[in-house]
Amino acid sequence: LHSNGFSLVRKVFNVSGRNINMRISELGRTLGEELLTPTKIYVKPVLSLMEKVPVKAVSHITGGGFYENVPRMLRPGTAAKIERAALPRMPIFSLLQRQGSIPDHDMFNTFNMGVGMCLAVAKEDANRAVEELNASGEQASVIGEITAGDGGVEI
Repeated sequence: LHSNGFSLVRKVFNVSGRNINMRISELGRTLGEELLTPTKIYVKPVLSLMEKVPVKAVSHITGGGFYENVPRMLRPGTAAKIERAALPRMPIFSLLQRQGSIPDHDMFNTFNMGVGMCLAVAKEDANRAVEELNASGEQASVIGEITAGDGGVEI
């Protein structure tokens, strides 16, 4: 969860009657263990990448999810197109969405949906950036592109 949306998480699980000590089979551990997963810090791998690949923009996907954070990294006259199929599908988000009957837009506006940080690099540098980040132990992938637009995010 990367520290996002815990008020909504508490509400969803309180209403559904789940408690933090319940073992959730689709999570493979207790709800408490899942929710207490430490937030990942990206400083070292991103700084290392910046020494090797020109990074044009960075967005930490925190509270506000994709719709509030990604636009902050966009230049005027551009937009972001995120490919939903390229995003990790983490069980905690499926569980939250199902238990809370949360619409897709609200999920992407509240949670990072498994993506803690977005980086923008030139198209020709994308594969190298992914390789460098994966070699440093991160789970990086290309999830979309920057296009001409009005500063919005399309998922």
